[in-house]
Amino acid sequence: MIAASTVERGVPRSIGLLLAALAVVALVGCATTVSRREVDEQIDLSGYWNDTDSRLVSEEMVADCLSRPWSGKAAARFGREPRVIVGTVRNKSLEHLNTQTFVKDLERALVNSSSVGVVASRDERGELRSERLDQQKHATLESAKSMGRELGADFMLQGQINSILDQSGKQQVRFYQIELELVDLESNSKVWIGQKKLKKLVTRPRAKL
Repeated sequence: MIAASTVERGVPRSIGLLLAALAVVALVGCATTVSRREVDEQIDLSGYWNDTDSRLVSEEMVADCLSRPWSGKAAARFGREPRVIVGTVRNKSLEHLNTQTFVKDLERALVNSSSVGVVASRDERGELRSERLDQQKHATLESAKSMGRELGADFMLQGQINSILDQSGKQQVRFYQIELELVDLESNSKVWIGQKKLKKLVTRPRAKL
């Protein structure tokens, strides 16, 4: 009777210890880990359009754009570097894309080239105009910036991002086609058309039982 009683009292305790150990293992296994990386490091997790695609495509397409004859012709025509504004880049792909990051990458590549002037976007101009108007009322005469002194753009860069998804079993092929066009704002003439294609093969792991 004593041995039986001891076993009966010991069973719940062993189960409790086992459950506690399993809980600790589960918590350790589910812990979030974070490692800082260089921002220009290529990291592909899902195969979707990412920051690396945005940066590399913008740099390559701007370099191609500025290497074409229109740039030299425009500089000779105006007697100065041509001014460009980056317009709308439409997302016509099959996934949700924040095209504004791509627009900013394009602007950065254009500015860093030192080959063209870059004009602020429509939304940015609205805030700048509001600030200048406020200065007319509240800033000193010497420091207030004049209205009507903005520099107009000569060309607008605009485009779209398209995608095609091909899938079979655990494999996907994600195809992206980026189209950009540079348009003369005075004549509506297209002076440059650029195209960049990306293809990614994504293999999903098999489910483990």
